Amino acid sequence: MAASNITSTHPAAFLLVGIPGLEHLHVWISIPFCFAYTLALLGNCTLLFIIRGDAALHEPMYLFLAMLAIIDLVLSSTTLPKMLAIFWFRDREINFYACLVQMFFLHSFSIMESAVLLAMAFDRYVAICKPLHYSTILTGPLITKIGLAAVTRAVTLMTPLPFLIRRFHYCRGPVIAHCYCEHMAVVRLACGDTRFNNIYGLAVAMFIVVLDLLFVILSYIFILQAVLQLASQEARYKAFGTCVSHIGAILSTYTPVVISSVMHRVARWAAPHVHILLAIFYLLFPPMVNPIIYGVKTKQIRDHVLSLFWRKNV
Repeated sequence: MAASNITSTHPAAFLLVGIPGLEHLHVWISIPFCFAYTLALLGNCTLLFIIRGDAALHEPMYLFLAMLAIIDLVLSSTTLPKMLAIFWFRDREINFYACLVQMFFLHSFSIMESAVLLAMAFDRYVAICKPLHYSTILTGPLITKIGLAAVTRAVTLMTPLPFLIRRFHYCRGPVIAHCYCEHMAVVRLACGDTRFNNIYGLAVAMFIVVLDLLFVILSYIFILQAVLQLASQEARYKAFGTCVSHIGAILSTYTPVVISSVMHRVARWAAPHVHILLAIFYLLFPPMVNPIIYGVKTKQIRDHVLSLFWRKNV
């Protein structure tokens, strides 16, 4: 009897509300979301096509950029198709295990994105601070190991999540007040002691954001010192100009995270849809903006894009 009392029970499916309080505006809200998702698909697929097709771009910086594009594609595609189905067709049901898979991919690839941004900071550090050793330090095998380390860290940290979620009894109903299966949104439906989930989720988030961002900042402190020691202003401008795209990608990724985190703690009085819109902004903004940043600021990619359009027009 004791065993049967602690056996976890879960609904066969959850119901995703969408954006609570703004259900009557779902169709209108879906328009900018659909536009942003389309831009993200086109931009990141174009980047991958260009990098894959040109052997001259098979350098560390562009290989890391290709990793970032793949991660952005998976991140946006994990949530946006289902979100648009909710907005357009009111298809709110999601299978319990499909919800766990979505949650796993969402959080895992968010961690991978942070790792790749850190790797790109390391790439810029070596390129500017140790330019003579760039090709000997950032070799193909090392880039492969960095990619595998990013995947291993994310999978290791997120593998416990589905098992932690599955063990709960969901006595508060199957309705998730969100657009997708975010960890804490699901945990709020569970009965029993959820403190471990709360602590684990917060610890992972703090560990990833604080640690990765700290190393990124340290890299740029060393980069700034090296740039300021260059003789001419033109050389300093050129050296730091190679970092502009990466700085833009960092800002586009971490700024929504910081804003969302501050809002959750400072503006708890804010309506639920405010927090959900910020969460969606975090998922959509970096995949949409990163290809534009690199396309505009990186000459090799910009020239390839212009040549593609020129061929079509000719």
